[in-house]
Amino acid sequence: MTKIYGIGENQVKALDDATFSIGQGEFVLIVGSSGSGKSTLLNMIGLLDRPTKGKVFIDGIDTTKLDDNKISSFRNKKLGFIFQFSNLLTDLTVLENVLLPRQIGGTNGSSEKDARELLKSVGLESQLNKRANKISGGQAQRVAIARGLINHPSVVLADEPTGNLDSVTSGIIIQLMKSMAKKLNQTFIIVTHEPEHFGDVDKIITIKDGRALEGNHLREEEIIA
Repeated sequence: MTKIYGIGENQVKALDDATFSIGQGEFVLIVGSSGSGKSTLLNMIGLLDRPTKGKVFIDGIDTTKLDDNKISSFRNKKLGFIFQFSNLLTDLTVLENVLLPRQIGGTNGSSEKDARELLKSVGLESQLNKRANKISGGQAQRVAIARGLINHPSVVLADEPTGNLDSVTSGIIIQLMKSMAKKLNQTFIIVTHEPEHFGDVDKIITIKDGRALEGNHLREEEIIA
């Protein structure tokens, strides 16, 4: 896919025919120097922006053909998001924060049961009724992971999910995401400046000058902050 911002002489090509594929259940890192196009790429996959040229297929569906209303519904059902900051609503409880994507999608049924099970999986079964502003940063990120998984998305997109945490807590969160990926056969796509902290992963996509280079290992020159 290609993404161009601006017009005429002010054009900036943020992505330049970046092409790759990711299989179900893969744990994938997106790396590259600042300004390389990592965030633009994540916005394209997350349907937060549209490519200037090219297509984004998720579950075999060409998302570039969806109108704005259908994109919103598709995004809520098929995609989960984890950000650098947990972005929890502080006046809601841990449980209520996890349930938000279900409520936005108008899904009821076993929602609370599913949320409780996810929170148990991330080690927060004892924190269900605490307000989000009463838990630690590491716990808040675990809540964000559970919230990202509540709709059983096809893909979870994480943008620097450990960037606001200390090294010990970062390691815990990384292992938690890896274990959830394996347990649920869940696809994770993670943008990070610290790929060396993730250990072995299924695939590494390096963005350089807007282009995507696939591999399973990092060369020294690719580990750039």
